[in-house]
Amino acid sequence: MHFPVHLLALFIPFLPTSLISVNAQTCENYGTANAGQCACPTGFGGPTCALPGCHGTIFDGAQRQFASTSGTPPLANLTAAGCACEAGWGGTGCNVCQTSSACQTAFAARGSSASPDISSAGAVQNGTMVCNTQPRVWAAGQMSCQVINPTLQAIFSGQSTLNIERTLDPGLSPLPGSTSFGAKSSVSAQLFYDGVEQFYCHADTCAQTLSSNSTKWECQNLQCTCRPGTTFCGGAPASDLTGAINGLSGALGIDCAAIDAATGKAPCHFVQSTLQSLFGSAGLGLDGCSFGECVRQSVIDAGGGAVADPAQTVESSKLSGGVIAGLVVVGVLVLLAIVLLLVGFLRQRAARRDGNRDLDKAHVGVEWKSLSYMVPSARNFFTRRQAQGSSEDKTILDSITGRVNSGQMMAILGPSGAGKTTLVEILAGKNKIGITTGSVSFPSQSGKAPRIGFVPQQDILPPTLTVYETLLFAARLRLPESVPDIEKQERVRELLGKLGIDHIQDTRIGDVTGGKARGISGGEMRRVSIGLELISAPDVLLLDEPTSGLDSVSAARIANVLHAIAHDPVNPIPVIASIHQPSSLLYQKFDLILLLAHGRALYSGPGGFAPVRHFASAGAGVVPPYQEGYNVAEYLLDVASDPPASLFPMGDQMSSLGASSSRIPSHSEKEPGLGGHSLLENGNGEKASGKGEVSVRPVANSAYATTFLTQLQYLCGREWKTLKRDKTLFLAHVLVSAVLGVFCGGLYYQTGVTISGFQSRVGCLFFLGALIAFSALSALYNIVEIRPLFLRERSGAYYSPTAWLLSRFFFDMIPLRLIPTIIVSTITYWMAGLSPDAARFFKFLFILVLYSLGMTLYNFLLGTLFQNGGIAILLSALSALYQMTFAGFFVNLSDIPPVLRWLQWLAPLKYSLEALSVNEVGSGLMIQDTLQGVPVNVSAALIMQLLFGFGLNNYYRDVLILFGFIAGFGLGVIGVVFFFVRERR
Repeated sequence: MHFPVHLLALFIPFLPTSLISVNAQTCENYGTANAGQCACPTGFGGPTCALPGCHGTIFDGAQRQFASTSGTPPLANLTAAGCACEAGWGGTGCNVCQTSSACQTAFAARGSSASPDISSAGAVQNGTMVCNTQPRVWAAGQMSCQVINPTLQAIFSGQSTLNIERTLDPGLSPLPGSTSFGAKSSVSAQLFYDGVEQFYCHADTCAQTLSSNSTKWECQNLQCTCRPGTTFCGGAPASDLTGAINGLSGALGIDCAAIDAATGKAPCHFVQSTLQSLFGSAGLGLDGCSFGECVRQSVIDAGGGAVADPAQTVESSKLSGGVIAGLVVVGVLVLLAIVLLLVGFLRQRAARRDGNRDLDKAHVGVEWKSLSYMVPSARNFFTRRQAQGSSEDKTILDSITGRVNSGQMMAILGPSGAGKTTLVEILAGKNKIGITTGSVSFPSQSGKAPRIGFVPQQDILPPTLTVYETLLFAARLRLPESVPDIEKQERVRELLGKLGIDHIQDTRIGDVTGGKARGISGGEMRRVSIGLELISAPDVLLLDEPTSGLDSVSAARIANVLHAIAHDPVNPIPVIASIHQPSSLLYQKFDLILLLAHGRALYSGPGGFAPVRHFASAGAGVVPPYQEGYNVAEYLLDVASDPPASLFPMGDQMSSLGASSSRIPSHSEKEPGLGGHSLLENGNGEKASGKGEVSVRPVANSAYATTFLTQLQYLCGREWKTLKRDKTLFLAHVLVSAVLGVFCGGLYYQTGVTISGFQSRVGCLFFLGALIAFSALSALYNIVEIRPLFLRERSGAYYSPTAWLLSRFFFDMIPLRLIPTIIVSTITYWMAGLSPDAARFFKFLFILVLYSLGMTLYNFLLGTLFQNGGIAILLSALSALYQMTFAGFFVNLSDIPPVLRWLQWLAPLKYSLEALSVNEVGSGLMIQDTLQGVPVNVSAALIMQLLFGFGLNNYYRDVLILFGFIAGFGLGVIGVVFFFVRERR
């Protein structure tokens, strides 16, 4: 029959026949030429060793009767009339002994002594000739097997048999050169089809490996020769296997199981790389193998009748290079983690034994001179930057001067856009995108760097924590490590009483703007925000519009708290607050007033009615007079809304921001280790200082009060509380993973071993990878949602970015990625009927966990890199689609045009899917199907390579590449957070 072309492509490997050459030989079957004659393998004879034995025994050598030749070309045929085996002999070519008496009779027929006792080296040994019918070889053994494979039988419907001679030690064979052939530790094999020899093979450097239930021969230097004109080798042009057979090379394995007691025969496998790609890791299956070896009993006795002899080895398992490399990497990472943990523990203990630090106030003042701030004009790639001080630059502050001493409370008033928030942020040392000139100093008798507390206008608080837990979290991270925790708790309780919020200390803060359950009121939130700064015992407190959005009662409470803090009889501090539109009662709480208009100071001095008297004298005739009973604050805002030029002091006007002014260094120019704060200089380029006073910069953000391990400890504690109290996301992930696991398992339930079934198996693996890619989007959303809180706490030097990243990663990866991945994977794996091997299940799970880890870090990277969550989600979804395109499921990777093929190397899903597929087919999965009525029984590994272009040995390579993606994404997240995710105003 003619074999269909598409099946031929499955059976014949793609070997370049131009690279295959067969040296011309005088003797076939790898016989050796000597003096013009051929020394033939056991069971063969004739002038060229091309004739198999037809009568007689292997003891007859060249004298036995051989099969006759017929046909064109003339080929010897064992099925021809007259060929029959003698009693006690069997197998193709009658080379396999069946009984010991047959060996003894044949041996005696050659005139050899059959004496049971022989003398050797002075010792009497048992010389009885026996027939060894076990797979194990003692000297030189013959075996004959039927080659039964549905695909092979579909191509060649006749009977195929394989004769194999395994020579362990020819010197121990009864008649070397007749009952044995070849050198020590060699193998010869011949395949017959319908009685005609088709091809023959030879290998050397063999080792016999024994175990309790199998016998294995491992050989090297395999070579095979196809006999021209035979059915396999050109007799049927549509199925010519000459190139494939002649190209067989490399290692050869012959694996045989134990003898079946009922049949007296055993199954074996002919193992070679090309055959493995076709028929699976076990190679070409051989059925009904019979074994026969005529050997003296003394040879067996010399081996002790045990399992092994000096020429044999015991089967052992070895770790592959990939496994060893992986273990080394994991070991190094674990060791590094242990070392870092130990170092962190030692530093934590040392910090706690350091003794209490001095938290007493330093009686610091705040002074600023000729302070100006300008935002350069907008520019882009196509426009050149305008010269500094050009008309397009926007001046926010223009030469502002002021001073607040310890125990004083200043209100910065002015209409919207006057520069109130900008001034407060500059005094607090916040990062600004514009150009600042002038000087800011903090006069102090002690000369120590002051601690600056800054309360932003917007309250950004953790919604799931209570008021007490929020303040305690700040105390544990902002107070020195040496302060005992019990003292920190006591400080929090005292502060709660001072702020007047002790009655709500166990109430969750809630989230007013996020749509979640509301907790405390806006005024209470503002007092909590103030408490977060006061808990660190600041020397200066700055607030940006602390009363905005509050009713008059809540605003009055805030004012009373601030007044009490500023005028504390023991530790008074300067308090500076920008106020948008204070009530009359609130206005009277402030000792000093700074009135701004268009970025310039209209008034700076005492509060109360002093500003009214100032404008009554300085602005007589140009500003409306003050009406008795009118709110002074509202009157000042009316004046500042449209002030005449005559009200501005001439000395405070700034003509330009040219080279004559001293500029505050930008963020990139700040000294290393200063925690993001610049040294403000006066107009002469010198550090500003007052008489008898030392000017120093604020120390906010300059150092962390606690060690890294302590930061990680309390961050993880907060994450755990958040997870316990808001279980929505966790339960949603678990529920969805369980439902999708059942859905996917049901969709691919007990997938078969047909070609379409194998495609479904890979489809199941692809579905799991795609599911992980899209479910990782929630990690991105979590980062975007928590980003404002991180920015506020980082600006307050609560903790290092690394500690935050680790805690966020642990409590996102474990509950939201690892647990759902295990659930959906376990359900799907066993329902779909994937490889029922525990080791392969854990390797399967390992790949999915690695991929989930990589996708989580990738979404962390997008969430930290883009402030706009919509853009980050869009890019994440598009990248998931890109990965699906180049994963190898929708298109064969080898068929992608070269201009686009390189994109597959940037798709982590490609490596995950390949590793999962290789793990599945590595279990020896065989495809059993029919195509156009022709049965197919081939290795799933071959189908995988043909359909998807995956490499059979790429599992551990893919694991290492996934680790590379994880490391790359992790370093990217760390870099982005360190350099870009910081507060900028």
